[in-house]
Amino acid sequence: MDSATKAPWHLWVVGIVTLLWNGFGANDYTQTQLRNMDYLNSMGYPQAGIDYLDQFPAWAEAGWALGVWGAVMGSVLLLLRSRFAVWSFVISLIGIALTTVYEAGADMPAELAEMQPGWFPILLWCLAIFQLWYAWSMKKKGVLR
Repeated sequence: MDSATKAPWHLWVVGIVTLLWNGFGANDYTQTQLRNMDYLNSMGYPQAGIDYLDQFPAWAEAGWALGVWGAVMGSVLLLLRSRFAVWSFVISLIGIALTTVYEAGADMPAELAEMQPGWFPILLWCLAIFQLWYAWSMKKKGVLR
């Protein structure tokens, strides 16, 4: 194997850590979509929050799904050293953008807004952008095939 295409140690660290992070998001999305009341209660999700979710338009739901599953797939493809990881992270960012647009104009219940720290959306965006940048960088260096 050419040393230019050898996977650096940090690819495995970034791939595994992002898969764990994105996996948590995928679990949250799945449990929320299935309205798993045991999960929602364990997270302290108020009834007003469930009502809020029930009002999501289809395009916002689709954005949420793209954001979550694009990121999970991106992490898996990164670990598989596939160049398609870049596109998966692009899809994830598009999904996050759709969800952000909806939430910016939606009337979120106070009980739900209090559950999420103000810095959390910033963290989500920073991590999503980092994942895209990292995959793009690894592709550019010939690590992703």
